[in-house]
Amino acid sequence: MNFGRKGRERFLEAVAGFETAIRERDGQRSQHAMQEMQQSYGDATDREFAQAGPRLAALLPDVPPGPRGLVAVLTGACVERGADATACAPYIVGGLAEALTAAGEFCERWAATGGGDLPDPDSDFMDDALVERVGSAAALGWATLPQWEMASVAMLSHGAVRVRLGDRRAELLAALRPVQEASEHDFKCLHYALLVLDDEPLVVLHRPTGTGYALRMSGLGDNFQLHTLLAGALVGGGHVPGHAPSAQEVAVCRDAPGQVPTTGSFNLVTPGGDWVWNEGTPSDIPVVDGVRLLVLDPPPYQRGWPAGRFFPRMTGDLVLERVLDEAETRGWLEHCAPAK
Repeated sequence: MNFGRKGRERFLEAVAGFETAIRERDGQRSQHAMQEMQQSYGDATDREFAQAGPRLAALLPDVPPGPRGLVAVLTGACVERGADATACAPYIVGGLAEALTAAGEFCERWAATGGGDLPDPDSDFMDDALVERVGSAAALGWATLPQWEMASVAMLSHGAVRVRLGDRRAELLAALRPVQEASEHDFKCLHYALLVLDDEPLVVLHRPTGTGYALRMSGLGDNFQLHTLLAGALVGGGHVPGHAPSAQEVAVCRDAPGQVPTTGSFNLVTPGGDWVWNEGTPSDIPVVDGVRLLVLDPPPYQRGWPAGRFFPRMTGDLVLERVLDEAETRGWLEHCAPAK
């Protein structure tokens, strides 16, 4: 996120001015302070970001609904530059929940008043006719949902935030679902961030060799990332034959920046025989007897993709905890349909 570049010493001064203006309900001064924050953000120091993030987050309930989403984005930008995500997240998540509720109402009222293609939430579509049709709160919820998505992904990129949210993530996913179903805007980043698993046990069965492995995964944004890390652990570790990704291919799927080309090593399959698509997330892997169970078959054709992370600021991890013995592997294989 880039909000412009001016004097670095002005950022915290602008934040302080914005706090005062919001508490005094001075719209003109708050607008001026917002402009100052945007202009001075680019040259702010890490210390300034660390102080500004929680202060801006705490202001969110008092910021008027119109600019509230933009303040959330600025808070997320501070977190991306080092502010404490756990201190900011409760305010961002609260705002996200409100925006999802309002956006859901927008979709319902839009359908009930004639339907048609929903306006692009990223466009400038607010006018009197629209407000009269669906209501100002609903229209604003729809218009600002991309901003709340951006801010929320910045928070959810931190494992501590995801762990603290716990079951609240399921509630947010449930609120997001009708919005996705009603529109072509899938809010994929928010959806995938809410699905990320942490400290999640995974049993993997390599069908060609009849071997099994107990692993644990955290912070994996999609199955491309999982696929590469599996190949690194199992092929690179000398446990199964196949294409071993390079150290760099593995590193960019954990915490190194950038992307590098890689080639698929397996076909990821559910115990029932359905493909687990690389484009999906590890949450697609079925739970069997309390553990996610994945089968690896030979790849039906050669596939390549840029190895990396769906969420560049989210650290991913996949740890091989142990190799299963023959009896354990045989027991897990009994849950699986024959290869198709």
